[in-house]
Amino acid sequence: MKDNDEQISEGLNQIFEIINAKGDTGELNKIVGRSNTDTSPDKDDLKSI
Repeated sequence: MKDNDEQISEGLNQIFEIINAKGDTGELNKIVGRSNTDTSPDKDDLKSI
């Protein structure tokens, strides 16, 4: 359950970061880049597909 709570917290933090970036494309690119690395599937996850 804690993992789910952590994921929700990280998602909410990301939303606030995007809102606070206010169109700063450099900051938005950093947020998206960090999100892509955080959500990339593990090799073990791909095996089950």
